[in-house]
Amino acid sequence: MVHEGALLESQTLRASVAERTEALDKVKTLSLLPDGVHVTTRMVARYFEVSEHAVGKLVQRHRDELTERGMRTLRGSDLEFFKKDILSSFPESYPQPRSNLTLFTRRAVLNVAMLLRDSDVARRVRTYLLDTEQASRAESPGAPVDDAVVHSLVEWLDQWIAACVAEQGVAHAAREGRVREIAEEAVRGVVGRTVVPLLNQVMHAHGELRRRLAENEAETARLSRVVREYGAVCSMAALDAMDAREFERHVAWLCRRDGCAEMTATRGDGRGGGTGDGFADMLGHTADGRRLVVRCRTRHSGAHVTGGDVLGFAGVAKLEYEADVALLVASAPFTRDALLVAARHEVTAVHRGLLEAWNKGARLRVLQ
Repeated sequence: MVHEGALLESQTLRASVAERTEALDKVKTLSLLPDGVHVTTRMVARYFEVSEHAVGKLVQRHRDELTERGMRTLRGSDLEFFKKDILSSFPESYPQPRSNLTLFTRRAVLNVAMLLRDSDVARRVRTYLLDTEQASRAESPGAPVDDAVVHSLVEWLDQWIAACVAEQGVAHAAREGRVREIAEEAVRGVVGRTVVPLLNQVMHAHGELRRRLAENEAETARLSRVVREYGAVCSMAALDAMDAREFERHVAWLCRRDGCAEMTATRGDGRGGGTGDGFADMLGHTADGRRLVVRCRTRHSGAHVTGGDVLGFAGVAKLEYEADVALLVASAPFTRDALLVAARHEVTAVHRGLLEAWNKGARLRVLQ
């Protein structure tokens, strides 16, 4: 985890969390002026429990950065208008300056929190910011590492080493051994708190990408096999040319391709679209063990699949065979009434459009 002190040193790191203004109210309630947008220097000092002088000094040192976050100074007519329109309704007695008034937005106040060293409130805000950032990264392990954050850490490391060397004094800094110890201490601290967690996230993301790649390769191989093994019948014209027995065998192959097992043909009186008992041509089980009953209808066996056809199949499939999945596959068109009956009696109607997609490699959802 990045130490909260890094925010004091790195402007890049501060910019990366500049929108997290909710951190202010999580630590302590921030009172606003009646416009609901701004606070004064006194209000900022009160929030951070420091003197107005300390806030003023910080503004002098970081004016450009704070201005980018919304801080502004009112003068002249702008100041007079603000006094009359906003401060006149302010419940507290606030002695107004004669020449100017500095106002802070919530983003500017958050920036002050990331710059103010001698404030326990500011320190708590910085800690909350970095804890929240760490938690969000943990919830999204696949997110790429932000180059700006890494750059800011390197920048902070350089500044930290320089500060440590300066604290030791020129005489001590001249000693190479001590300088090396300071550098090693800094590196160990930064690597342990920042680089190692980032590398762990990269490794986790790499593993997730490899897993997804393997899944995609497996699906590509499956589709390639479908095209290779049955490329000759990937057209509705080829299906339309099949007789009842050929169509039934092809539908059985499609079911097995989608994981169904024990696909067997019923042997009845030969009525209907297939070669079975007229209302059920095949029995089997889906990949998850559900009982599957299939009826096949070709264009040669009738002009349309009617509501009566569907109703008869539904009765046989549900009552006689106790089907969990009833599949009526037809290269012949369904009437509107047939589709309504199928929906009402939980029969999956594989019409020409769905059959064409299934035949070209798409998985039939009801079989999954």
